[in-house]
Amino acid sequence: MAEPQASGSEAVGSKQASSSAAVGSKSATDDRLRLLIERIERLEEEKKGIADDIRDVYMEAKAAGYDPKIMRQIVRLRKMKPADRSEQDMLLETYKAALGMA
Repeated sequence: MAEPQASGSEAVGSKQASSSAAVGSKSATDDRLRLLIERIERLEEEKKGIADDIRDVYMEAKAAGYDPKIMRQIVRLRKMKPADRSEQDMLLETYKAALGMA
């Protein structure tokens, strides 16, 4: 048996219902995207503030007689794993010896 065909007005009604559902989900997706972008913007602003604070600390250290360039190197080294730091030191010494700097 053949299934009854929907009349023209029923077909239009179902298309409207599915398009309004798509608009509703699009709106929710748009809201989520907007919230994520705003969150990133807030974090970027916080990151800028923290970078400014770090810069201020280095300026304070320089005013107290410390070398900010060396302090940055120390901070970078302290972030490294001990094994990675040892490997870097070994390579540096090897290169220096090869260049007659040791």
